[in-house]
Amino acid sequence: MLIGVIADDFTGASDIAVTLASGLPGEGGLHTVQYPGVPDSAAERHVEAGVIALKSRSLPADEAVTQSLAACEWLLAQGCQQIVFKYCSTFDSTDKGNIGPVLDALRQRLEAKRVVVCPAFPAMGRTVYQGHLFVWDKLLNQSGMEHHPVTPMKDADIRRVLQRQSTTPVAHLPWKLVNKGSAVINDQLTQLTETGPQFVVVDALHDEDLIQLGIAVADDRLISGGSAIALALAHNQIRAGRAAGNPQKLAPVAGPAAILVGSCSGATRGQIAEHQKRWAVKAVDIDAVMEDKVTPQQLAEFVFAHQENLPLVYSSGTPDVVAEIQQRYGQQRVSAKLDRLFGDTAQLLVQQGVRRLVVGGGETSGAVVSALQPSSLQVGQEIDPGVPALLAGGDTPVALALKSGNFGRQDFFAHALAVLAGESAAAVGS
Repeated sequence: MLIGVIADDFTGASDIAVTLASGLPGEGGLHTVQYPGVPDSAAERHVEAGVIALKSRSLPADEAVTQSLAACEWLLAQGCQQIVFKYCSTFDSTDKGNIGPVLDALRQRLEAKRVVVCPAFPAMGRTVYQGHLFVWDKLLNQSGMEHHPVTPMKDADIRRVLQRQSTTPVAHLPWKLVNKGSAVINDQLTQLTETGPQFVVVDALHDEDLIQLGIAVADDRLISGGSAIALALAHNQIRAGRAAGNPQKLAPVAGPAAILVGSCSGATRGQIAEHQKRWAVKAVDIDAVMEDKVTPQQLAEFVFAHQENLPLVYSSGTPDVVAEIQQRYGQQRVSAKLDRLFGDTAQLLVQQGVRRLVVGGGETSGAVVSALQPSSLQVGQEIDPGVPALLAGGDTPVALALKSGNFGRQDFFAHALAVLAGESAAAVGS
């Protein structure tokens, strides 16, 4: 294994996994496998990039640190020379959050003197300029993320957010220098860390900025960012002759399908509304869930009764509705109940024959994969930016798509089921 990734949620793990598997256009990528949690056995020898998906984004800092260090040790034992800490491109982490503590711990374990910090993902409108994170044309704290039910982001200055969490000094590399290319980036990073270890928040406006940054840190032991931080990492390994650029291709999977959605993002609510125009959709009443009046069996019955109509089950709601429900029952209790419901439903669906499963929302994706308990997920083609086709192997292979809340085209759910089956979206819609 050449590159190891520690991701703080399941959709983020899929996001960076497909980046490593795809590589730069015309070059090919790395044979990449995603692991749900820290494996208890060694990786297969042909794996070139291993991505460990943790469910640590909203955990207390000490728990996130413990899990991340365990993931790091396993990756190092597989031979990894470079570790990537992957977090969300909206840097989801309050002042009590864990990005800073996890980075502190990994930096110390790997004895890294410089660690780049760059959540930019230009393809999804996330850019960093003058140390501030933007979502399209809005500062992070004006983008809707300030209302996130678990990690509300009230400050767009990544330098300030990180320094409030971390014991390591935080520096900044501005775009006017990033724009000069990898050699200048490398020189500037070296200068910034001459006096001691530093986290360096790096500006990035375009994919090319991230490619040049990736080339500049080719030999760094630890780097961090959103999935786009990995754009050039396969290129570095291929150029060095350590990889051939021949990632695997997944076979299509036919059979019964289901869509489970727990995200409350604006993008996901729009995708549900679009799906509902043509296909079968069932809203889960959260009050009924909290009163144990909704069961996995009921949801499975809906799915199999509407197999010809791409059935979708969701618990999504507007920020105001979600806030009111959390106020009434408690945020952790609501999350735990919904995670258990979706996880148990996914397990039951697969037991009863579902072979294609699309999941919306990072927490929901983590709950579903944890319930299915695959030992690993093979990474295939990109369905939409940041969302790959995944295959859980075994006697009855199951194809998965795990979508972060804000990702995906308007008709994502139908499109994803089509890609998993090896069909065109037009064929599914006919």
